[in-house]
Amino acid sequence: MNVDVRSVHFDLGAPTRDYLDKKLERLNFAKDTIVTVDFAFTKEKDFICESTIHFRWGNQAHIQERDFELAAGIDKLMDKMEMKVRKEKEKVQDRNK
Repeated sequence: MNVDVRSVHFDLGAPTRDYLDKKLERLNFAKDTIVTVDFAFTKEKDFICESTIHFRWGNQAHIQERDFELAAGIDKLMDKMEMKVRKEKEKVQDRNK
């Protein structure tokens, strides 16, 4: 699973990157089904946290979350990502039965 992280209008520091890497461990159950995860964090009045997940079978999912704190935005984004990945993985497993 490749991970690409971009930050727009601010510098994403090492502690925040470590926090994100720690949160990404929640997706380890599906690391064989995910090819790439692209993150984009934008600072405006609040933080816009976006993620695009590219699955092995060609599908992709785009998830977006907004929050005034970056860590809270990452937490919400990871919750949504985990649900989306579980749902997508279940769909593929159901098709293969």
